[in-house]
Amino acid sequence: MTYTPRAVAGMLGISPTTLRTWDHRYGLGPSGRTEGGHRRYEQADVQVLRRMVVLTGQGVAAAAAAVLARQEPAPRASTPIGDDGSRRAQRTFLAAAERLDEPVMLDLAAKLIADHGVVSAWDSVFVPCLVRLGEQVAATGQGVEVEHMASGSVVQTLRDVPRANGPGPLAALLSCAPDEQHVLALEALGAALSEVDCQWRGLGARVPADALRDAVTRLRPAVVLIWAHRPDLAEQVPLTELGTLSIAVAGPGWEGLPLPPFVHRPASLTDAVRLVLDHV
Repeated sequence: MTYTPRAVAGMLGISPTTLRTWDHRYGLGPSGRTEGGHRRYEQADVQVLRRMVVLTGQGVAAAAAAVLARQEPAPRASTPIGDDGSRRAQRTFLAAAERLDEPVMLDLAAKLIADHGVVSAWDSVFVPCLVRLGEQVAATGQGVEVEHMASGSVVQTLRDVPRANGPGPLAALLSCAPDEQHVLALEALGAALSEVDCQWRGLGARVPADALRDAVTRLRPAVVLIWAHRPDLAEQVPLTELGTLSIAVAGPGWEGLPLPPFVHRPASLTDAVRLVLDHV
């Protein structure tokens, strides 16, 4: 996909004159050409310009910003939390949940993601804590408010991960099965995709089959992933009617169900992210 100078200026919120100046003075111009010889900006060119806009907006001199903008941003580190760190974080999070101390849960969740990345925080702390709180509710019938506030804190923190907003292909469309209301795992996958600069869209909970088919037709994502936590919900998904795109399913609802050979079933959040990256 390529873009005209006018389209790029509009995307970045700068004037065409500024775009031409950056091209002439700093070499931040389009690298592609049409068959007729017209220069066109490619996606990589736009990403460089987007960094240029951010840097100059932060007060960096244009010449220095142009040098920095050409440098690829360092990939976001994702480091294991470790058993001791995981246990400490779980104790802190669970204690805050019991007190209904939302600020502490939000601060801890944000720090875990900032220090270790979404996948590590999800696997090592968020999932064990939420599973334990859910088991307590199931066993005693009490503590629903604790579980809801804890899961809400995790959702809010995941949604705070900056989304990729530049031009480029839609990597993934994330959807719940019809009548499925559990969206937390999809929020985690979306945040993890944002960390690796993948464009994604989420349809949320209880997506009717017709709505899912329409969204797939309109958006044409590289991967469609549908979550279901019960088999009766998973069976409502029209897998064979979603076209020839790469389709994936996740959640315990798919266990034991026969799946078409073209359907992927990632076993973990890491596998789901890798699946999307492989298809972009």
